[in-house]
Amino acid sequence: MIGGLAFLMLTHSGPIPSASNGLVKGIANGKDMTVTEVTSKFRRLWIKPPRLPPRLSPAEKGHNGSSILDSDKLNTMSEWTSRQGKVKEAFIHAWSGYRNYAMGYDELMPLSRRGVDGLGGLGATIVDSLDTAMIMGIDEIVSEAGTWVEKHLSKRIFEKGQVNLFETTIRVLGGLLSAYHLSMGEQGMSGDWGSSITFKGPKSEVYLETAKDLADRLLSAFTSSPTPVPFSDVFLRDHSARLAPDGLSSTSEVSTLQLEFNYLSIISGDPKYGMEAMKVLEHLRTLPKVEGLVPIYISPHSGEFSGENIRLGSRGDSYYEYLIKVWLQQGKDRDGHLKYLHEMYEEAMKGVKHLLVQKSIPKGLVFVGELPYGSNGAFSPKMDHLVCFLPGTLALGATKGITKKKAMEGNLLTFEDLENLKLAEELAKTCFQMYSVTSTGLAPEIAYFHVEGVSDGGLDGGNKSSEYLNDIIIKHADRHNLLRPETVESLFVLHRITEDPKYREWGWQIFEAFEKHTKVDSGGYSSLDDVTTVPPHRRDKMETFFLGETLKYLYLLFGENNVLPLDKFVFNTEAHPLPIN
Repeated sequence: MIGGLAFLMLTHSGPIPSASNGLVKGIANGKDMTVTEVTSKFRRLWIKPPRLPPRLSPAEKGHNGSSILDSDKLNTMSEWTSRQGKVKEAFIHAWSGYRNYAMGYDELMPLSRRGVDGLGGLGATIVDSLDTAMIMGIDEIVSEAGTWVEKHLSKRIFEKGQVNLFETTIRVLGGLLSAYHLSMGEQGMSGDWGSSITFKGPKSEVYLETAKDLADRLLSAFTSSPTPVPFSDVFLRDHSARLAPDGLSSTSEVSTLQLEFNYLSIISGDPKYGMEAMKVLEHLRTLPKVEGLVPIYISPHSGEFSGENIRLGSRGDSYYEYLIKVWLQQGKDRDGHLKYLHEMYEEAMKGVKHLLVQKSIPKGLVFVGELPYGSNGAFSPKMDHLVCFLPGTLALGATKGITKKKAMEGNLLTFEDLENLKLAEELAKTCFQMYSVTSTGLAPEIAYFHVEGVSDGGLDGGNKSSEYLNDIIIKHADRHNLLRPETVESLFVLHRITEDPKYREWGWQIFEAFEKHTKVDSGGYSSLDDVTTVPPHRRDKMETFFLGETLKYLYLLFGENNVLPLDKFVFNTEAHPLPIN
């Protein structure tokens, strides 16, 4: 009845603009939990009309055979197919620079035309890019990358020294696991992601065996710790682990390992991987929080949070992302012993709305700030670009990956879901404006927002025609751009869920800005020092996530919705898709 009422309210007001089997038994600690049913409060919903003129979305039903509408739809489809091809060309250009000048290194320095190892020397760009090439159907690159993995990666894992647990898990382990699935590693899974291509290169078992070897060594971070909280760094060569220099681990890092280790347990049949990783979330469940929000540091020695700094940017972000995604990964089993993850997520999102969400002045952009000194300290109107993961996460949590239209028709959305979806769209607008407000059309690493009592005159983005020029403050130290994916990730998810074409248009504007200001003629793309000046000075670094995430999400944003559907796949925090139960 409530869902029906919500449906009537939304349809009256007009359209809103705009994750194989379950976990191996025994992964959880076996405790029986009492689930508290939370009654959603009625909240007033206000919906702004779309700023773009109405257009047919791919999932909308046609109207009585209008040839003009049908023609427009075909033209639109052709246009986005063409734009998707441009993203594919950009990926090939990025890969060619890496292959020509940095093959086997972690990252490319495109201006210097050489490689650099900053992530442990495991050829991170290769593994991060592999499933992107598969999704794009670029057989030659799949063969090059897969052959390198088969010939060199196991030797690197055996020989290399110190790596970061988190970065190695999300980029390398996650990339291997996704490549295993997309290359049809599981019997009966052919074509479940929208393609049945058979790729050149090694057999899928190569990816699985390499992933197991790597994970066996990464497990030392868990087994070396006196608490369920793992150490931050691992020595692959001798199966040992150590603390970070300050003795602490990042909360986001210890809680962003579970999708990967759970899936490895499923496909390997060995529960040890998922068991160790899930102990972390089970432990975090017991710790005190501030309305579901957590400090950004935790001690492996004591098992307790350290400090009071609360934020959804660096060191905090993917804690919240994995609460909902690990729960979604369970599929039909998600209301079993891991239902507590969904409850933690819902509590945290209420805390975000109550403690961290504010509006800028004068134009009222909705943003997520920080509490550097805890809930009793002053609010900071600072928002990392990393926080732009949140719109996509909120939308995913609201509809569980199906379209808003389907969820409404099935009376599946609570008022809390609708409120979160509305917030998702507002935050996505803010994230896009962080791009639009600058001279280059690219976002800074960090933005501050003009609120009462906080104003830094002259520190704007440089685009004097922007409506939001005076709302967003960009300090000199924060003006760099690292080719990050978070905004286009959220645009991809929101387009899939709301079917609003504006998210594609926003994504295209961002892609064009990347092409104009970061493309290096000899191959690759470069991070920038200052997005507020034209031409911007380049940093001589192409992060692995530009190929692994940014271009992948843009390609999927411009493509068909049946490729990696969000109710059948969950993307890890490095954009590696893993199947939902």
